Amino acid sequence: MIRQYRLAEIPADEILCRDIREEKNVDGIVDEIIKNVRENGDKALREYAEKFDGAKLDALEVPTQEIEDAYASMEEAYLETLRLAKENIERFHRHQLHEGFMLTGPKGTVMGQRYTPIEKAGLYVPGGTASYPSTVLMDAIPAKIAGVSELVMTTPPGKDGAIPAPILAAAKVAGVDRIFKIGGAQAVAALAYGTESVPAVDKIVGPGNVFVATAKRKVFGKVAIDMIAGPSEILVLADEGCDAACVAADLLSQAEHDRLATAVLVTTSAKLAAAVSDELEKQIPLLPRADIARESIDTNGKIIIAETLEEAVAVSNRIAPEHLEICTDDPFAVLDSIKNAGSVFLGRNVPEALGDYLAGPNHTLPTSGTARFSSPLSVDDFVKKSSYLYYSKEALEDVCENVALFARKEGLEAHARSVESRFKKDSSQ
Repeated sequence: MIRQYRLAEIPADEILCRDIREEKNVDGIVDEIIKNVRENGDKALREYAEKFDGAKLDALEVPTQEIEDAYASMEEAYLETLRLAKENIERFHRHQLHEGFMLTGPKGTVMGQRYTPIEKAGLYVPGGTASYPSTVLMDAIPAKIAGVSELVMTTPPGKDGAIPAPILAAAKVAGVDRIFKIGGAQAVAALAYGTESVPAVDKIVGPGNVFVATAKRKVFGKVAIDMIAGPSEILVLADEGCDAACVAADLLSQAEHDRLATAVLVTTSAKLAAAVSDELEKQIPLLPRADIARESIDTNGKIIIAETLEEAVAVSNRIAPEHLEICTDDPFAVLDSIKNAGSVFLGRNVPEALGDYLAGPNHTLPTSGTARFSSPLSVDDFVKKSSYLYYSKEALEDVCENVALFARKEGLEAHARSVESRFKKDSSQ
């Protein structure tokens, strides 16, 4: 059963508690996987597919015909849903595009900034206990809008050696260029360093389990990464006017993801708190993933009862949740007080699942409190900035002494002489 606390009585460390347990020796296991993939390439990837996925693979890359067949096998209603989601995601993310700028100054000085897309991006799509075609859209579409020239997707195969057809259909709709039957840390290693079949990329994005997250952390620097995501989480900020059944259902929408997922209700109503607790007990046994949801709720779930809405908002900002639902009479009045959240869902008719699949904002979000300093996946993740600078000789001469003085204060004589050499016939004097 979910734990309940009065805000005045809950220990400070319990407010922030997320029971994110790691399997033993994750670092050592991931180090060995990365080393093996770097040394043995495709051979290592096929061995890991058999060991971890139970799949014997002749080829790692999904052939074009297999993708076309998967797309053709999908019911039209699902394809229409994919197209609608794509349209909404594109509409939202197009507004994230930036324009460069140019500044001109006296005597012909020019400076500016330009944006250029990353050339190759790797998209990691989780598999295993669930299939996530929505993640394909959320990862690929911002990259396409940014202008990435090649999108390489990896996702674990089933025991039959195939990728689930809904994922392949989503990849076709999203415009993914190449797809490989690889999961886990080995997929991250392959994308970072390349193998005979898998091209090395410039950035790896997408969520995954602790092994994937650890591998992303270890290859960072060789390639860029989006974030190191932990288990999913939701915080519902609710007042007495909420429907307890809906609040419980929203909490369970994240609890069913992972045994380590975190679901929190912060409310000003003790009556709602009790009703939501009762509803959870009614709804959990009805879920196909009831055992996962049960462990998540019992281990990480909590209900915190605050005296005022202001206190409730302060608690939410401390937790910095991945998903924040503001279920109050006037959610827009609360929005400006929210400082830390990955994605915010406003009102009683906006369940988190709407954002997961269809609405448009990205669902790859900062977790484990990192919303205090990081952001959802966006077009920004697939572009880089370069500055540029031009000075005429006359303009450089005006600041020559200043630059040289700065350089010598830092003890860097060659820096000073590199400027002065433009104006002296013999820069050695």
